[in-house]
Amino acid sequence: MPASATTRRIARRLSSQPSQDGDGVAIRRLHDFGGGLDPFLMLDELEAAADDDDIGGFPPHPHRGIQTLTYALRGGLRHEDHLGHHSSIGAGDAQWMHTGRGIIHGETPFTDERGLHAFQLWLNLAARDKLSTPTYRDVRAAEMAHLARPGAELIALGGDWRLADGETTRGPLEALAGRGAVAHLRLAAGGGLELENAATTLLVFVFDGRLAVADEAVSRGELVRLGPGERLSLASDSGAEALLLAGEPHGEPIAHYGPFVMNHRHELEQAMHDYRDGTFTAS
Repeated sequence: MPASATTRRIARRLSSQPSQDGDGVAIRRLHDFGGGLDPFLMLDELEAAADDDDIGGFPPHPHRGIQTLTYALRGGLRHEDHLGHHSSIGAGDAQWMHTGRGIIHGETPFTDERGLHAFQLWLNLAARDKLSTPTYRDVRAAEMAHLARPGAELIALGGDWRLADGETTRGPLEALAGRGAVAHLRLAAGGGLELENAATTLLVFVFDGRLAVADEAVSRGELVRLGPGERLSLASDSGAEALLLAGEPHGEPIAHYGPFVMNHRHELEQAMHDYRDGTFTAS
């Protein structure tokens, strides 16, 4: 990395808030449908204890205009959709769904001996892709790419990632909207990692411990957006885990209603009409 590389500083902070979705599933949610996290829209965190028999689920429902990325750390989720996909992911696995013009799917979370801990990320599709052909993919833990240093590990789910010393890796999900990249960071106590990343949108969400981002403390449940620069400096005195999200904004209008994200209100009305009259999933 050039000696003149600029360290990226925190430009904005958001805190996750308790909520419910589906059939009473307890979640913690972060969202911005106004374009402030473009191309990202929403991040849900699901947690339950191993003996929780009342997690609930997400009965069949439609989506149009987005991608979803679901990542499990403990427990997992079962998925099925109108295209005939039936699968489950467990600890370390991910599911990616490109809804395009429309998918109707349902999800059922489940616990393992350590409980449930999972995330679902919404990425906005560019206008040209909102009515594209829907697709779906599972990615297993063994397929994930890794970068490791003493006291630090980066698990790349998708996109390109580069350490400040020049080592690179690429996650298996290569078609994330907005040239998206997603990674899971683990730092041991006293660990640190420096990344080279000049993406226009760069976000860090801390879900365990306390993380120093460019020497500024970020607590559990906080998401920060980084300002301009080329270097991301991460460290933790006590250990921490975080999701790293990078991408390029579409810079397009966003119209959102429930499970539909389009560019204009009349497109939302069309999506609702299509769902009601049974033509939502027609090619």
